[in-house]
Amino acid sequence: MALLRILTLLLALTVSELHCLPWFINVSESQGPGTILQSFSFNCTSHMPTLQLVHVQPPTTFFNPPSLTRWQGIYVGMVTLSSSARLDALSVNHYKLQLRFTCGNHVMEGPLSVDVRRDPGHSACAGRFASPAGEIIQVLETVTPGARLYTLLLPGLEVQRAQINIISAQDPPYFPGPFSINGQGWLLVPSQGLKGQAEKVFQLQILVTFGQNRSCLGMLKVKVLPVPSSLISFLKQASNITILEDLPPGGKVVQVRARGFDVRYEILSPVPCPLFSIGRADGVIRTTAPLELAQAAGAAVTRLRVKAYERLRPWASVELELTVNVRSVNRWPPRCLPAMLVTQIPETTPVGTVLNTFTCADPDSPGSILDYQLQFHSPPGSASLCLRDRVLEVNATLDCDARGACFQHAASILVLDGGQPLMTTEVPVLVMVTPVNEFSPACVPHKFRIREDAGPHTLLGSVVGMDKDYPHNNIEYYISGGPTIFSVDRLSGEVHLLGSLDYELQTLYRLNVLLIDYGQDQDPTHHRSGSCTITIEVEDVNDHAPECQPPFQELTIYALLGHSVEVTKVSCWVPQEPQRLAFSYSIVGGNSQSRFSLQGATLVYNNILLGPLWPEQFYTYELLIRVADAGPSIPHLSTTATVSVHLIPWSASTVATRTHRSTVPSVMTPLLVTDTEAFWQPEPWFVVVLTVTSALFVLALGWLLLRLFQGLVQMHQTPSKPAQALLLNGIQGTEESIQGFMEAPRMEMSQAPSSVDLSLHFDGRAQDSRTGRDYLFNTLTGARRWL
Repeated sequence: MALLRILTLLLALTVSELHCLPWFINVSESQGPGTILQSFSFNCTSHMPTLQLVHVQPPTTFFNPPSLTRWQGIYVGMVTLSSSARLDALSVNHYKLQLRFTCGNHVMEGPLSVDVRRDPGHSACAGRFASPAGEIIQVLETVTPGARLYTLLLPGLEVQRAQINIISAQDPPYFPGPFSINGQGWLLVPSQGLKGQAEKVFQLQILVTFGQNRSCLGMLKVKVLPVPSSLISFLKQASNITILEDLPPGGKVVQVRARGFDVRYEILSPVPCPLFSIGRADGVIRTTAPLELAQAAGAAVTRLRVKAYERLRPWASVELELTVNVRSVNRWPPRCLPAMLVTQIPETTPVGTVLNTFTCADPDSPGSILDYQLQFHSPPGSASLCLRDRVLEVNATLDCDARGACFQHAASILVLDGGQPLMTTEVPVLVMVTPVNEFSPACVPHKFRIREDAGPHTLLGSVVGMDKDYPHNNIEYYISGGPTIFSVDRLSGEVHLLGSLDYELQTLYRLNVLLIDYGQDQDPTHHRSGSCTITIEVEDVNDHAPECQPPFQELTIYALLGHSVEVTKVSCWVPQEPQRLAFSYSIVGGNSQSRFSLQGATLVYNNILLGPLWPEQFYTYELLIRVADAGPSIPHLSTTATVSVHLIPWSASTVATRTHRSTVPSVMTPLLVTDTEAFWQPEPWFVVVLTVTSALFVLALGWLLLRLFQGLVQMHQTPSKPAQALLLNGIQGTEESIQGFMEAPRMEMSQAPSSVDLSLHFDGRAQDSRTGRDYLFNTLTGARRWL
């Protein structure tokens, strides 16, 4: 059934629209917390909507803030009863709820009227009274018989003329007498009282009847508490206290003390007590307001009734009565207008200017003559101000242009009355003298000199400004127009160079320096200005190094022994100063063996040395030539030119001529150099023939040396025939490869003429061990002839 109810509700929501405001709904007073009073749906596609309960008339907490949920593309809002809702048609039968719906920038408000209808079957009993535990009432056993203990508050009791009865048993001896309750809901103590019934709990079941067939039950529990034995008492205390009316608020009047555990104090009468208060924990009675007898005559005598009690047992208490008497005194000092004077005047204020006139009176004695005295605090003994009767005037010239001359004049005017005791009033006076910017800053024209090679941020000097106003020389410096390569420091006046100078372009600069003072007037926007002219002279400096064309040269020369060769001429000049033609030349690197020298700007190779220093092959020199400007100008600047010389010594080789282009790695135009290089270049076939011939010559020479060595060895040994035969037998045991080797010379010698050489003479004979053949041999050459 609950599910069916929810589905029915959602179906109803889909057809509800917000523009149907206002709504009128009826609800039974029997509806409890959580009851849905009204629901509706609306569309809001592009924003997140909100629904608010703006207010309720009459004000109550019976209604929850409306809820808002999304269901199937629409938003559903509900208004429900809160957990504290207790509807009673007899008390309030109509509520008006103001609702506000917001969808983006669209806002709509409308009322929801709720009419509460009577429900005959609704029970009016609610709260702890209607709960099973019931309502608990605590009462002392000393309560007065017949006193009212409790009031039953139920809606419609008087209107409906409800009948209220106690239906539970109240039999003695447990009950000292019956409790009673009337039609107004008042529960009364038994006429016998509750004395001696301590620690007992009486349960009373009460029936409330509303007309016919309407009733409810409730429970009341009466717990009787014993009367504690009280030991609290005040210490001995004077009952009459006298104080002066000049006691300030918060001043201590008297302190009362009582015996007991964790005692607290309070004033029982008068209530409220406008003049006095008592500390709850310490019992100190203090004044809470001025005791002005002239304005409040009732403050002369005050009777206080003070109660002391234990914090945990408030019924354990004791009371004390005190009488406070206020005695009048000459209490009020003179009152002055103004009560304090703070003013400021410029330093140019003339003497005799009135600063203020003071008006004072004595409240205790109106019309009495008062005495006025001017007292200075800082600076002490100042004569800048004076007091004539009641008038404060400027007495001397005020000047802030000297150190320490501009003061804040702190003083006070002491006003005395003639009463007893003597009362005085001090009126503070603070006169601030403000500075005035009276003088314009000034500076003296100055001349600076600077070298043209000075770098950026070079300090030329300082512009010194002067201003007579205090603080002195608070000046800011600016350059008004003029060249932008100079700047002046805003605070120090230092002149700095920002760019580069060139004496050849401009030798003189004039700067108009503007001086503006600051911080010398009360008005920070009030300034005075001045100016002066600064002249800057540029000193000429030798600042351009010579340049050589080209800066790099690559040359090849053919050197003959005993001759000097002119290699090249170094050409240098200063583009910025073409009139400067005097230069000095020197070789600073690469001149090994000192074969090169300079004759002015001409580089010369000296080939007059003999011996091992004479180069026999191609050699390269990297010469560094330093070119410096000469003359009286300083500093002497220089540059370095590089000359690469390829030296080819004289020989019988062929001389070839070739031309090559050397690229100069600089911004200068390239130089075309034609040089002669000697070299030997044979034909390819000649190289091949020479190589093969050399190889054959080396092989032949080696073979001849080997044969010569073997012949010498045999001549020295001269072996016999048996030994020779034994030797030949060992030789014949070698491999066939050796035989082939030995046959080759045999064939060669057989083909040669017999008259070729005596070395072909055979002086020995032997037999081959393998073949058995006889042969002749030469002991020197090892040659054989087969027989």
